[in-house]
Amino acid sequence: MQLKAQHLRAALAAFALSLAPALAQAGPQQYEPMAASVRAALHEAVSDAVAPALPIPQAGERARWLTEMSARLAKRIPDAAYREELLTTIHYEATRAGLDPQLVLGLIQVESNFRKYAISSAGARGYMQVMPFWLKVMG
Repeated sequence: MQLKAQHLRAALAAFALSLAPALAQAGPQQYEPMAASVRAALHEAVSDAVAPALPIPQAGERARWLTEMSARLAKRIPDAAYREELLTTIHYEATRAGLDPQLVLGLIQVESNFRKYAISSAGARGYMQVMPFWLKVMG
């Protein structure tokens, strides 16, 4: 009987947690002034420089990842050269930031569906839906 009660509590907890994302909202983001050194570092980190190469050591694995991801995005981004450059940049920057490139690609899909100029109802823009005040902060 006690085992049944534990399963019921676990099921109710899982159900409650499944509702949490629907109830959670980020709310309005606010601008906070930053030191000049922090602004300079952020500006350097998000510059438009092209990523040097995919940071995958083995050539075969590098080609396999790029081919597979490129095929997945072909319908959303028809230009193959642009698609490969975008994938290389996303993988490079995600790895550099210590993030899983697949997670970043998933975030971009959810936030903008790979539309570079997407604008949300809150005014967030671009692939990852960045709020406009961050452009001023980072230069």
